Amino acid sequence: MKLDKENRTFDCEPTLTDTQVLEFCKQGTIVLEGIVPDEINQRAYAYLDEHPTGEPSTIILEDWFLKNVLLHPLVAGAVRSVLGRNVGLPVLMSNHRAKCPAPAQGWHHDGDSVFGPEVNYLQVFYYPQDVTPEMGPTEILPGSHLAPTSQDAEWRGGHLMDSPGGTVFITLYSILHRKSESTTTGIRNMLKWSYWRTVPPRRDWIIEPEFNFHTANYGGHGSAKLVAHKFYWLCGKAHEFRTMGGQSWPYSGSQANQIDKSYGFPSGPPQW
Repeated sequence: MKLDKENRTFDCEPTLTDTQVLEFCKQGTIVLEGIVPDEINQRAYAYLDEHPTGEPSTIILEDWFLKNVLLHPLVAGAVRSVLGRNVGLPVLMSNHRAKCPAPAQGWHHDGDSVFGPEVNYLQVFYYPQDVTPEMGPTEILPGSHLAPTSQDAEWRGGHLMDSPGGTVFITLYSILHRKSESTTTGIRNMLKWSYWRTVPPRRDWIIEPEFNFHTANYGGHGSAKLVAHKFYWLCGKAHEFRTMGGQSWPYSGSQANQIDKSYGFPSGPPQW
């Protein structure tokens, strides 16, 4: 791990593979369950009790929090895989501190969400305590980061992020989410921050020699072309992305990706 405190950036080895980065493009979230040690969770919880504000940003400057949460090897490696070298550390810390019981929030994209192929920052959530379904965990709608989605609908298929203390989940900022209904009593803390890109995108993660851009599963109608475009952008090859739409590549619901002549696939494989 290389930390530049003056410029507030870090660098480390990437930990995600081609397949995992593509899956992140499809789902919009990576869950790292229970990875932060209990003693750090307890320290963070106590800190938030002493600073019961919606933006306890001074915690960013605490060395114990920086080392064990912001730069936890699994968090740092995944973030580094997506954002490239010299990742920018957070500039703001939010705490979605909720007094239970409470009704569910409405579904929403966070403010100033940008939809498109670019991934210039990642939003990360952290539970410093066990969060059961009764405590109103965050609920996320996988795949909803790709395009603006109606916030008035009562969406089904959301993933309830009930998790043990020490869980970190990394998301694409524009993903649709909400605080679910809580039915118990007590306080639920959830810290949220962003990491930032400082270098141009390129395929700078763990490359799988057998990974095939032609036959990879990018998804179905309404999402495949958006997922493929995002993946190509992260590879630094957005200018090579082409699709005819319809049932052509990268739609994965037909034989489009399984035959030699795949309509819409770029004229040749990307050159790395």
